[in-house]
Amino acid sequence: MNTELDRLLAGVGALLLDFDGPVCSVFAGYPAPQVAAELVEVLRKHSVDVPPDLAGEPDPLEVLRRVGATGDQDVTRAVEDALCAAERRAVETAEPTPYGREVIVAARQAGMPVAVVSNNSADAVGAYLAAHRLASCVSPVVGRAYSAPDNMKPNPAPILQAVRFLGKRPRRCVLIGDSLSDIEGSRAAGVQVIGYANRPTKVDEFQAARADVVIKSMVEIAEVLIKRIGG
Repeated sequence: MNTELDRLLAGVGALLLDFDGPVCSVFAGYPAPQVAAELVEVLRKHSVDVPPDLAGEPDPLEVLRRVGATGDQDVTRAVEDALCAAERRAVETAEPTPYGREVIVAARQAGMPVAVVSNNSADAVGAYLAAHRLASCVSPVVGRAYSAPDNMKPNPAPILQAVRFLGKRPRRCVLIGDSLSDIEGSRAAGVQVIGYANRPTKVDEFQAARADVVIKSMVEIAEVLIKRIGG
């Protein structure tokens, strides 16, 4: 048993989940590099001169972030719309994270509210939760602000939005995320953070970034919550 994890979860009153990673692998059936390449084509159709490093960018969220930094709102909206449509398609073949569902259900059974805070679109997150019969267990869903990529994590704004909705103090909330942006955003928001190291290389990264606890599987959280239900 992870004693630090047990102690952390005993002291919080709300669970915030990143979506792509702790809940599912969004682009498992529709690879992220393919989506990123499609977004680059949107740029070219808008007569944008695409530099080589952006043309080869494998992360669609980074493509959106880069476009947003240019300040061209028309192009940013075009890329945003294309990404929203791609994410909506991607969640149809998303691969559930082992024990992600169990964490959500066990948290609710333990009386702990669950929110999703994601850099993906809220529409895509909602579609996945509905398809997997989890929508009634999760509220709120805070997704990417439309055409405002600067507001994505590590910006703490979406995390704080969820905290305010839940009516909790930040330190009474914990976010589970699988990226440095989740850890940095949580630190800035004042919430506790569990680093989900779904790749071995992330363990040292998350510890260096001062995650409160680092786990390698969502089963670790599920076991603590299920124990709480059983008394």
